[in-house]
Amino acid sequence: MAENFVIRTMKKDELDFAIKLAANEGWNPGLYDLEPFYSADQKGFLVGLLNDKPIACISAVSYQKKFGFIGFYIVVPELRVKGYGIQIWNEGIKKLAGHNIALDGVFAQQGNYKKSGFKFAYSNIRYQWNNAHAEYDSKNLFLASTIPFELIEKYDNEFFPVSRKSFLESWIQMPASYSVVHQKNKEISGFGVIRKCRVGYKIGPLFADNESIAENIFLDLTKHVQENELIFLDVPEVNLHAVNLASRYKMQNIFGTARMYTGEFPDISVDRTYGVTTFELG
Repeated sequence: MAENFVIRTMKKDELDFAIKLAANEGWNPGLYDLEPFYSADQKGFLVGLLNDKPIACISAVSYQKKFGFIGFYIVVPELRVKGYGIQIWNEGIKKLAGHNIALDGVFAQQGNYKKSGFKFAYSNIRYQWNNAHAEYDSKNLFLASTIPFELIEKYDNEFFPVSRKSFLESWIQMPASYSVVHQKNKEISGFGVIRKCRVGYKIGPLFADNESIAENIFLDLTKHVQENELIFLDVPEVNLHAVNLASRYKMQNIFGTARMYTGEFPDISVDRTYGVTTFELG
């Protein structure tokens, strides 16, 4: 049979193919990531079909037609090193032409990403922790659902290059998740989400104006998960306060990624980012 490889935009129900591939790679996606991911950009996910069978995927999500994020770059193992990956990669990059594009890539692939114009910004470290409940200050912590969404969006904009309203609205309403805001005198000074994943739970984002607030949010999020469940937190290595928080709770460093951009590094508050939202979409 002649090989017929076609790349096209995914339909919504096909996004589950990419999420399952990510799970097979050990990336441990959330159980309910599909809805918020798709809401970020309904044309932002590409699938590669070999003789009508899906064998490759990539996300090339556009935010505000200015900032793009590459993720889910996967080819099924038995068909790697045959040229399908570079074809779908090129289509993803083409889709985001004119954007400042970012990604969180495994360290081993940095050289290949540099060939496509990406520049290293900093490392993110994934930490793993066996949940153990502890005392914390909860007096300024509120469920995200009780806070006007526009205030949460405004705070989130300090940590992301452009507004991601559609994604954020869906993200904080996922099933099997819990979202909390630190607010004092009507000013938000912290925000965090924890969600159920294939294995354990991931915290992301975890944004806070200082380490003390970050710790209180962290402990409040983990309070809603049974003790000894695995908790994962993705931390920018350049935020020494975040690294210190992980160290204080003896979290285990299990792997890392390189945050890279094709354009100028955006003016976002990495020094107040204690947990990356998601390696797949930024």
